[in-house]
Amino acid sequence: MLFIALVKFRGELTDEVVARNLKDIEDDTDREVRYVGAYWTLGRYDNVIIYEAPNEKVAMEMALRRADRMEIETLVALPANASSPTGPT
Repeated sequence: MLFIALVKFRGELTDEVVARNLKDIEDDTDREVRYVGAYWTLGRYDNVIIYEAPNEKVAMEMALRRADRMEIETLVALPANASSPTGPT
């Protein structure tokens, strides 16, 4: 399944927070998560992360592990293509 995470950091982005985030990413890959893209953004969110996870439970666990330092809104992404121009069926 494909997910989009909209991330807002709760506090200052210190070296310690960055190190914890890198450790979390490493742990995520052990849980069958594959990162597709990560982007810094201007505006309402600090980051947009696109990733694949086996199911919603794994995606929710990812967000909960980071809840002390990030607000994360997670979206399930469905492909839009010529075979489904009006949305998923």
